[in-house]
Amino acid sequence: MKEFVYFSDRGLDFPLSENILVTSTLSTASNNNFIVSNSKNVYGEIIADEIDFYISNSKDTIANKIKNVEKLYEINSIRFDMAQDIKYTQKISTDVLLVSTKEQKEEFLKSMIPNEFNLLHVTPDVVKSISGHIGNLTVIANDNFKDATLHVSQIVWYDQEEIATKQSGTFDPTESSLDDVLATLRTNISNYEYKKAIVYNQNICQYHGRRDVTCGKCAEVCPTVAIQRDDSVKHLQFSQIDCHGCGGCISVCPSGALDYASLNRESIYDISRLFSGHIPLVIPQKMNIKNLDVELKENVLPFAIEGEKFLHEGTLLTIAQESGSQVIFYSDFLSKGTKDAIRILNDIYQKKHNLDAIIVAMDKDELVDALNKVSLVKNSRHTINELNTKKREIFATRLKNIVGEYDLGEVQTGEHIHYAKVNVNEENCTLCLSCVGACNVDALVANIDDNSLRINPSICTACGFCEVSCPEKDCLTIEQDVIKLNPIWFKEQILAKDTLFPCIECGKEFATTKAIEKIASIMSPIFAGDSIKERTLYCCESCKPKVMMTSYMQNKNQYKTPGDTL
Repeated sequence: MKEFVYFSDRGLDFPLSENILVTSTLSTASNNNFIVSNSKNVYGEIIADEIDFYISNSKDTIANKIKNVEKLYEINSIRFDMAQDIKYTQKISTDVLLVSTKEQKEEFLKSMIPNEFNLLHVTPDVVKSISGHIGNLTVIANDNFKDATLHVSQIVWYDQEEIATKQSGTFDPTESSLDDVLATLRTNISNYEYKKAIVYNQNICQYHGRRDVTCGKCAEVCPTVAIQRDDSVKHLQFSQIDCHGCGGCISVCPSGALDYASLNRESIYDISRLFSGHIPLVIPQKMNIKNLDVELKENVLPFAIEGEKFLHEGTLLTIAQESGSQVIFYSDFLSKGTKDAIRILNDIYQKKHNLDAIIVAMDKDELVDALNKVSLVKNSRHTINELNTKKREIFATRLKNIVGEYDLGEVQTGEHIHYAKVNVNEENCTLCLSCVGACNVDALVANIDDNSLRINPSICTACGFCEVSCPEKDCLTIEQDVIKLNPIWFKEQILAKDTLFPCIECGKEFATTKAIEKIASIMSPIFAGDSIKERTLYCCESCKPKVMMTSYMQNKNQYKTPGDTL
């Protein structure tokens, strides 16, 4: 059984690989299940509109078209194999709440089939709150100065207010049409499916379980209630059914704790390697390229994605370096994180190559202009093994290749993507290593070989939790929002070091010298006049009780009178 199908009732002017079933009749393909199809007329797990877009618009030679069409099928096969976007279903009842004026209600009743919905109606001014999700929505409405609780599956709200925009299951006829909304309501009742859009690793989250709020950016940029913060316990709460799948949370996540389920970092890496020697044209699904008529010069190959907001500095640099080319991003909207990422990468590429890494095209005219000036970038192609590597480490490794042995100055990061450098006043640092324990991306580490505290600034997320955790005054500070483009930035730098202090009883090294001196300076005045207690300040955990007990026994024997027993 073939996994790929190409359907066209007009046929093709050139042959395709034997791996692809080419047909001009639906009956030939109707008995097969395909992974990738170019047309909605033939079922495929993935419908790849970019295939016909490429065939219709590319100026590649016939020989290259044959190879590249096969490559587009392979790209979608990788996408399918590595996707983690599990499908779920939600039961939807016929209970519908209509929020409208009386006139709008009459319009709605005339358009619907009689009795097809269990319809409730309220006017907009009585709605106080909406919670839950499609299939399980709870609406609190003011009913004669008392709160009434309404349980419905879907809501139709004419000119809906912000209160209705965050939950799934609310629809506004003025944004499309009443016929479209009615069709959606009916489709949802018969079969409502949704996908897991994001995956989450709490172990490297910069918010989860921390004493202070040092992140939570994902919840701030989420346009729905799909991600919410519980600041009482510092946990994130996810509602996949409410998620639009835009990916804005992923582009601002500093550590890579969030990833895109349908196209994660590893799949982008595998796909990007197939773009070697090609110019990637990244196109989000919402841009609807099916009827887009633009000339694709030789070597331009479309890179179709679902959401438009999830690409970040790491994934964008992966695409650029694995292809060895500038990248066109064709989207009519840039998320906060992706916008910052593009600006950062372009600043870096300007310093190295005197051109932009990412060319943004927000409409057809800008796309035509971008296609005219985009090109491969000489000596920019670089490949690494990204498997099982964290987001910041991937970016740092790739950026290190760009910098090489040169000093290219520095670039500023931004409001939504932060990089930084930790600085330590060595004189005040006791190497207690609280900062190391606070860092969950291993930017701060302790080196036991020379008793030093070290920083790798290239993977620091600038979360600031190390600064919050440091117990010393005027010790640890953070130089925010900077990437220094020199070789030292990518190496471990010593922030502080000390000698180990040997126990004055047994000689065992048990703490840093500065730590012992600090404790002694605090406790010695308290222990003044008690030489034994003062001595214990310089003893290890095993010798402290021995010194105290020996002193006790000696003093007790010294003052023992005849007849006393121990």
